[in-house]
Order: sequence, then structure tokens, then C-alpha cells
Amino acid sequence: MADSSSDLTPLGRHLSELSRQISDSDSPETWKDVENTAQALANGLRVRDGPIDNHTPLGQTPLPQNLATLLTSALHGSTIPAVPYIPAVFELLRVSANLCVDHDENRAQLLEAGLPQAIVSLLEGYSESIPNPPTTTPLPLSISHLKIVRTAIGVLLNVSLNYDPVKSRLRSLDSGLTIMKLSTAIYPPTAWLTALPSSPDEDTPEAQEESWTLRSGVSSWAWRTIVELKEVRDETLQIFNPDVLPLLTPALAAFCPPYSSESTLFKAGSPMFNTLLHADFEVLEESCTLIESLSLDVEDVRLSLARGLNFPSEHGGVPCLCTILDFIENGDYPPFWQTALSEADRKRRERVFDNCKAALIKSVVEVAGEERNEDVLWDDSEENKPGGEFVCRMVHLIKKYVSDMDRSTEVARDSFAGRDDLVICASLSLGNLARREQNSTVLLSPPHSLAPFLTSPHLLSPSVDIKVKHGVIGLLKHLAQSCAHSAAIHDALVKAEVVKYVSRCGVWDEKTDDMSDIVQVGAIGIVKYMCNANVENTFTLVLPATGEDPVQPTGLSLIMALVRRTKSTPVRSEGTRVLVNVIKSLWSNDPSASPANTVMTATLQGINSADVLHENQRKRHESMQAVLNPECALALASLVGRSAKYPLLVNEGVVALSLMSTLKAGGPLALTAILTPLPFDTTPAEPPSATPSTSGDLTSGSDVSSPVVTTPSTRGRLPLPRNALDMLIAVLKNVDNPVNFQMEVRVNVCSFFVQLTKHTSGPELLRVEDSVRPVVESVSENLQNAPNKTELEMLVKSTKKLLELWA
Repeated sequence: MADSSSDLTPLGRHLSELSRQISDSDSPETWKDVENTAQALANGLRVRDGPIDNHTPLGQTPLPQNLATLLTSALHGSTIPAVPYIPAVFELLRVSANLCVDHDENRAQLLEAGLPQAIVSLLEGYSESIPNPPTTTPLPLSISHLKIVRTAIGVLLNVSLNYDPVKSRLRSLDSGLTIMKLSTAIYPPTAWLTALPSSPDEDTPEAQEESWTLRSGVSSWAWRTIVELKEVRDETLQIFNPDVLPLLTPALAAFCPPYSSESTLFKAGSPMFNTLLHADFEVLEESCTLIESLSLDVEDVRLSLARGLNFPSEHGGVPCLCTILDFIENGDYPPFWQTALSEADRKRRERVFDNCKAALIKSVVEVAGEERNEDVLWDDSEENKPGGEFVCRMVHLIKKYVSDMDRSTEVARDSFAGRDDLVICASLSLGNLARREQNSTVLLSPPHSLAPFLTSPHLLSPSVDIKVKHGVIGLLKHLAQSCAHSAAIHDALVKAEVVKYVSRCGVWDEKTDDMSDIVQVGAIGIVKYMCNANVENTFTLVLPATGEDPVQPTGLSLIMALVRRTKSTPVRSEGTRVLVNVIKSLWSNDPSASPANTVMTATLQGINSADVLHENQRKRHESMQAVLNPECALALASLVGRSAKYPLLVNEGVVALSLMSTLKAGGPLALTAILTPLPFDTTPAEPPSATPSTSGDLTSGSDVSSPVVTTPSTRGRLPLPRNALDMLIAVLKNVDNPVNFQMEVRVNVCSFFVQLTKHTSGPELLRVEDSVRPVVESVSENLQNAPNKTELEMLVKSTKKLLELWA
């Protein structure tokens, strides 16, 4: 037996001799000698800081190659070792594991000898006996075979630790999937609670304890190896494909009711009981982490999870996505945690458990957000399940949450009251699927009729958690995107008073500024769409509600205060675009923007339509007065001045300033605003998200969110404008700009100056004329000589009209 000061090279030489003997004469005696020699060698190699360095010299001998050769010979052509050869295989594995600990040179030697490959082949032999699909019954293996599997995985862990060449080879052999198959089959979480002895050598309590110690050890070492294989410099490299999903999700089902009330093998509170309780928890945590990372990083995994919802054969009959949803909805802390763990440990595990649910919620949302999954998860094949199983389930989560919160005084085991995570999961997922008008219509129509639930105070109020608001507001935003084109969607959202409740939910309050720009922009997007060419929604946003304190800030005043104080360019730009839509709706003569439906409804109800018209005229007048102020004019001018790269935003600001200037009180406000210096922190606005183009006409009733198409330019960058007037001049010139401004935008700028001249006078107007006239004259002259003069006829007329006015 070797001690810490022994030179182990003689043992290495003897093992080499035995390898040669076996190739000539394979006898039980020789294999017994292999076992004893390897055992002494493995024990000696456990010492790494002794007076003699055995690891380096042995690695430079034929030992690595002999280890690989002997392991292969011990199988005698079988996939797993027969009983007489198990002891020798076990000791050879121990030598291999101890030889390469913290020793890259030996890892390289073992790799060159093919030992990692041989061990993967050995593990694959064991995996062939695993049933498909996986079961919750532990794979029946004797204690001796469990030792082989655990030690083999230990070798792969040691030989790959922080050593990329071995990791690369193991990934090429798909070893991660092999290890995972064995781990989940040998140690199904919580199976030990109801398990019976799985082999004849487990007929005593001591043997049962040893067996489950080995099984939990396999699980622990397997996860450590998998985590190590994932740690590579190139984060795009993956060790798993969708085939791993049915191996991971059964661990989630183990943490869903019903739970076993007691263990058939180990007494509650015993060391073994607690060890296995910890092993279960480790499997859950690692499984959730891996599912999350795969869902985020691997498109095929997202696609596979979605397909498996309606086609169980995708995962060999394992309902992976349904199991994930079941765990999110029903998974709970095991009852044993209350009695077997200290309070501190229990609370720590409960926090991790909650994080597991959060990780899987991310996975579900990512699956729903995969563009190619929309037609998979949204299924109209069953008339009684509009949208399909996934959609119906998400709708149910939201509606039950709101209903249970209404009855929160009634404590029920299956209550969703307080389950914010369910609303977050459902609202974000549905938001990803509600981008199409037809899908939005289904969600807002019977039997789903989701709108009044989404505006519930349990989901939209200042006290609601910002993460819940994020999901709900995101869903409402996608629903509202279609309201300008769908009367059914618009009416459902109006009936649910979406503008009112979004304005009151607190996301635009100063105290929320540090929480989430995304939520603020999302809420702004909702009212932007709702106020697009709709004056009733505009009244709701701009005016105090009937019977409310007039000092109470309105939705628009909250947005403008946010625009004034925020440093977020998207918030600032999108908030100002709400103002654009408000002004277009209030100034519009488009019948679709008038309260005709209100009048018709009043007539049907026997209410004097004249009174209704008078009331609406009063509201329109008060709303106009509410936006005729320096703050709104400056916001529009800033939108123009900071949006050199985005003609859409410049055009929107110009259109709104032009409309404002049609009133006697509005012209001076617009004039002062375009001459006011822009703030020093002005930065280019964010590009608009929509894509269709519009004419940009002043009287257009189209969605102002639709951008004017831009064209790339290689010309010089526009100098940072001092004020909005500089930007308007640059638009008219249309040279040295980051983008080409379309003719319609330049026409609208001319129209703005014409309108401005009608209601303003004095030094400020003269300053504008002096700055703009030479530019317009130059543009007009160039237009006269343009080869495509006919196409530019609108701009020719606009410049001519402006020059005649200023003559």
C-alpha cells in the first residue's frame, strides 16, 4: 500500500505490465492483480501536496494509455462491465480521476490516450437501459454499478475542469445528454420518498442508505460536470439541444401536489433524509436554471417547447411546456421543509424556489415571444377554445387572479390572490401574441372579454407592483395598437376605461422614474394609440373627470411633467407624440375623430342630441385651452429640434405646431417655442417602431405613429441645431442631413410658416422671415430647374405661396 512519501512509478510500471499480460492471457487472477495495483495507485494519487510529485512523472509514462486500454479490455465487448470485472474497472476509474486533478498536462495525456472518450462510451452503455420516456421510478442498478457510474462521471468532471480541449471533445460526443439521461434516471427527485429496494443487494437499511447516497452523488457530480461543460469562452456553444427537455421537466412535476406525507425508507429528520431533501432541491434549481438559459439562447428549444404543446410526440410523450406551466401555477414548497429545516435555511430555499418560478416565467415568455411560435401557440382549431389551449390558460390566470383578489377575504387553497407571478407570466405571454389585430379581437371578445380585467385596480393602480404593471401595460399597448383600425377593439378598450385607469395607475409619477422607462413608454404608447383621431379618448386624457377635484393632475399633465423632467430620450419623444395625437384629434374635422357615436347613442336613448353636441363642444374648447400653453409648444419644438435622423418625428412636431398656430393664441406660443434654445442635453430621438409610411398631410386622419420612410445617406452630419428653427431650415434645404426629408415633410414646414405668419407679428416673426426667406428662395429656384419638377409640384406651390406672403 502506498503512503504519502512513496514513489508511485513502480506501481505504474506494474500496471503497464499487467496491461500487456491481459492482451496475451486474460485471467481472473490478472484482473485481481489489476484491481489491487490500481487501488494502491489511486490511493497514493489522492495525495497532491506530499514530498514527492507523483502526478507529473506518471502522466509522462504510458499510464494514461494503459488506463484507456484496460478499461476497454474489462468490458470484453459488452456495453457495461460484467460483475467479475467491476472492482477492477472501479479502481481504474479512481486512478484516472486522481491522476488529472488540477493537472492540465495529465488532462492532455488522458485526452490523447482516448480515456474521456472511453468513459463516455461506458456511460452510454448504461444509458441504453433507460426507458423512454423517462419514468419516476429509479433506474434499477446494483450498488457496484452505481459506484461505476458515479466514479466515471467524476473522472469526466476532473479531466474537464477549466480545461477547454477536453470540454470541446466531450461536447462533440454529446456527453452532456448522456450524463443527463443517467442522472435523471438514477436519481429522480423525491422518488426516494416512496421507493422500494431496486436491486437484491439493497435488502438492509444500510444497503438502502448506501444506494441512495450513491444515487444522490451521481446527481450532484452530474450537475457539476454539466455546469463545467457549459463554462466556455464562446457563449454561443451549446451542449444541449431540445432532446434534453423531457429529462429536465419531470423534476418540476416532483414539486407539484400531491406530496408524499412520509418516507418509506428514511426517517424524517435523519441525516440521510436531509441529504436527499437537499439533493432534490439541487436538481430543481439546476433544472430551472438550465431550462431558462436554453429558452433564452437556443431558438430550437423555444420552437420545440411550443410544438410540444399540441404534439406530445415532440418530446416522446412528455408534456414539457404544460409541466412548466403546472409548476409555475401549482408548484409549492415541500411540506417537509417546515419540519426538517431551520427557519433560516427554509427561508433561503423558499427564496430560491421563487427564483426558479421566475426563471421559468422568463422561459414561457420567451417561447411566446418567438416570432415563429405565434401560429403554433395561437390555435383557432377548436371553436370552444378561442386562441387554443395556451391562450385560454393565460387568460384564465389573469381572470382568476382578479376574481380571487376581489374575494381575498376568503382563504382558499387554490386561490390566486397575491400570485403576482401568474399575472406577470400571462400578461407578458399574451402581449407577445396580441400583435395581430385578429388576435387582439379574440382576447377582447366573448368568451375571453379580457379588457375589464386588465383595468382592474388589482392590476392597474399606484399600489400594484411595477413588474405586474409592466406585463399588463405591455399587453394593453399591443391591444391598443389595433384600435384605430378595429371598432370592436376600440370599443372594448373604451368601455373598460383604459385611458382613465392607465393615467391613474401611477407609472408617470415622479417616484416611479427610477423603476422602469419601459413601463412609462408602454403606458404612453397606450394613450397615444387611443387618442389617435379619437376625441372622446382625448377628452379623458386631457380633462379632469366629472366630479373629481380639478386640481388633480390629468393624464396629459402627468405625461408633460414626465417629459419635462426625464432624461430618457424614448420617454421624452413618445410622451411628446401623445401631445401630437391629442392636438390632431382636437383640431381634426375628420368625422371619425368626432363624437358621432356618442350622439347616436344619446339619440337612441332618448337624450337630446343637441345637449350632447353642446357638451362635447365645451369639452373640445376646454381641451384646446389645456394644450395652448408654453410648455406644450416647447415640447413640440424640442421634438422637432432633436430629431434630425427621423423625419417622422420632425413631421409630427411640425404638424402639431401648425395646428396650434391656427388659433390666435397658439401662433405666438409656436413662434416663441421654435426660437427658444434647445437644452444642452438634447440627444437624437429614438427611431419610431412602426414601419408603414404616410403622406404626412396636415389634415390626414392616419396614425401619426406611421413613419415617413427614410433613406440612407452618406452625406455629412447636420450640426447640432441651436433651436427648432435651425432644424426647420435644415429640412427645407435638405442637404447635409443624416437622412433625406421627403417632399411632404418640406411642404408641411412651408405650411407651418404660412400659418405662423397669419397670427403673429413683431421682431420674432421678422427674425424667422430673415432666416428662412433666403433658404426658401434658393429652394424655389432649384425647383424651377429640377428635372422632376412635376413630381415636386406640391413643394413648388408651397414655396411660392410662402414667398408671396412674405413679399
